[in-house]
Amino acid sequence: MAKTVADYVRTIPDFPEKGIMFRDITTVLADPDGFKLAIDDLVKALEGLDFDVIAGTESRGFIFGTPLAYLLHKPFVLIRKKGKLPAETVEQTYDLEYGTATIEMHKDSIKPGQKVVLVDDLIATGGTIEAAAKLVEKLGGEVVKMLFVMELAGLKGRERLKDYDIYATITYPGK
Repeated sequence: MAKTVADYVRTIPDFPEKGIMFRDITTVLADPDGFKLAIDDLVKALEGLDFDVIAGTESRGFIFGTPLAYLLHKPFVLIRKKGKLPAETVEQTYDLEYGTATIEMHKDSIKPGQKVVLVDDLIATGGTIEAAAKLVEKLGGEVVKMLFVMELAGLKGRERLKDYDIYATITYPGK
C-alpha cells in the first residue's frame, strides 16, 4: 500500500506536557519521499485555483510555501516576526495562550486586488494565520486559500477561520 504524508509524521506522546500527542513534522522534512508527498499534495490542493501570490508564516510556512511558489511560478512573500524585515512594513498583533505576538510583512509585498494563498505547517487555534490574513487584507489583498500540512481539529482553528477556504493534508481529531 502506498504511503501517505501521515506515515512520515512522528507522534511523541506527553510532549510538551502530559496528555498531549505532539505531531512532529521534522520527520516529514527529513525524508525526501515524505517531503515530496507533502508538497505534491499541497500543489494538488491548488489545482484550478486563480491566485497571484503565495505567502508563508515564519518559519515552517517558508519551508512549505517556497517549493509551491517555485513549482507554480508564483512570487513568495515572507510573513515574519516583528523587527525582522528591512523595508517598510505593516504589522498585526494577535493573542497567544500567555501574552501576544506581532507579525509583519513588507508594505509593498501585496498589491491591492491580488489573490493570496497563505501557507503554514499547522493549523491549531488559527491565531497566527488569522493575523496573517489580516495583514494581507490591510494591503488590499484577498486570501483565496489557506494551506496546511496538519490540522489539530480539537483546537477549533477551522471554526475561527470559517470565512476562509482551508485545506489540510492531514487532520488529527485531538489537540
